[in-house]
Amino acid sequence: MRGPDSRAVAVRCPDNTIVIDHQPVSSITSRIKPLKWPMIRGVVVLLESLVMGLQALTFSANQAMEEEEEELTTRDIVITMTIAFALAIVLFVVVPTGATHYLTRWVPGSVLQNLVEGVIRIGVFLAYVVAIARMNDIKRVFRYHGAEHKVINAYEAGEELTVDRVQRYATYHPRCGTSFLIIVLVVSIFVFAMLGEQVLWWRILSRILLLPVVAGISYEFLKATARYKDNLLLHLIALPGKWVQGLTTAEPDDDMVEVAMTALKAVLSENRGEVSVR
Repeated sequence: MRGPDSRAVAVRCPDNTIVIDHQPVSSITSRIKPLKWPMIRGVVVLLESLVMGLQALTFSANQAMEEEEEELTTRDIVITMTIAFALAIVLFVVVPTGATHYLTRWVPGSVLQNLVEGVIRIGVFLAYVVAIARMNDIKRVFRYHGAEHKVINAYEAGEELTVDRVQRYATYHPRCGTSFLIIVLVVSIFVFAMLGEQVLWWRILSRILLLPVVAGISYEFLKATARYKDNLLLHLIALPGKWVQGLTTAEPDDDMVEVAMTALKAVLSENRGEVSVR
């Protein structure tokens, strides 16, 4: 959980205790004001979230490996994340772009080609989520994801943070990273459509180079859908993300909710502002 001034990671250890890593946070946007500008702030938030995600993974993994007297270093996590990022580029950029390139003889015009590419990219993403959701470890991660959302929803509703009360809330949350990814996939169709016809190597490279632009636009849409929930157009934009969250979240047990509550309460001990959903 992240608040305006601190973030907390709560982990249940093999001995059933819960340990917390509670650290202050200071966004670079507080020191460099232009980084708060729309379109730019989304990219900054994404990069800062990746850094905090690496720190959280390192802390969590080390708690799980403590009994084996091993320690996972930041270097190990960085190597793993680098490989994961490379695979993501292959799956979500190279495969859809390459497939569309070889379909150009049957799909005329750059606009239609980019629509086909976007549909393939969304299809690959959904197939990927469905596939990993069959893994037991990922099923557990998705249940913790649901616990996080329930706790945030209860807090934002002004509810007392007890396990029984939190369990009444939904596992959906409008500021979820899953919704952000779906918006990214849709926005990319329109952004890439403006590039016109391209040779294959430049078509792939341009998708990678424009990722910050797509992320910046998508972040603004995500913020708007969370802030203006009663707006019909924004509600429709948010719907696909809500549907896909049905795949990336699951009902947690009480122990999982307790872990999520512990992280939130640690942040709330210092902050009273909006708590981020990761």
